[in-house]
Amino acid sequence: MDVLTLILLCSFAFLAGFVDAIVGGGGLIQTPAGLILLPQYPVATVIGSLKIPAFTGTAFAAKQYLKKVQVNWKQVTIMGSVAFMAAFAGSELLSQVSNRFMKPVIFVVLIGVALYTYTQKSFGQHAHKDIHPKHQFLYSLLISLVIGFYDGFIGPGAGSFLVLAFIGVLGFDFLKAGAHAKLINLSTNLGSIFLFTLKGSILWSVAIPMAISNGIGGLLGAKLAIHKGNQFIRVFFLLVITATLLRFGYDIFFKS
Repeated sequence: MDVLTLILLCSFAFLAGFVDAIVGGGGLIQTPAGLILLPQYPVATVIGSLKIPAFTGTAFAAKQYLKKVQVNWKQVTIMGSVAFMAAFAGSELLSQVSNRFMKPVIFVVLIGVALYTYTQKSFGQHAHKDIHPKHQFLYSLLISLVIGFYDGFIGPGAGSFLVLAFIGVLGFDFLKAGAHAKLINLSTNLGSIFLFTLKGSILWSVAIPMAISNGIGGLLGAKLAIHKGNQFIRVFFLLVITATLLRFGYDIFFKS
């Protein structure tokens, strides 16, 4: 691999880490870049390799969020375990079948998400604690299961879906939702990494330098999000959801 290709990959990894740390969706940047710049490798190898920088950036971002946001570690540990297993299962299924049939459904869901977030100005601006703890726990497990599987099977936008679910279902604000999304995203990434490592589908010479770049981007993005607060994250969330819509729209209507 030439040096220019590696520099470009690391640049996209940095940008992906920065965006992902704020509101998720870094895969929308990193995954297409990897597939375009590494056409000589199997898709599974590229996707598996990109899970390493995704994990690193998320880890750096999570560390910053945890300085500001308190979490229930017992609940997060259980959620993370469920997300890990779900992502592993999703990635295993991805290695067996195509995920294209799901994209039209997700496209429609994303349109609703974008419209709702845009019209509901107070969405995610304040935390609401009117959910019974037992119900919150059950909902959190369901979120981890569904989005964990989605991340392993399809991937792009999983971090944003976690943020959306934590706000809309559990009543978190954007900052608290972002912190929890990062922790669960670590588990989904680990689940996929575990599977792709078993299959020998990780190109470490690419994954490691990209991981460093993604980690730096994640660190800076998290610092900016924490400093700017909920309103800034809401705007960024809308931008990422729009970008996700465009990505899925392209896959559905134009990609053969």
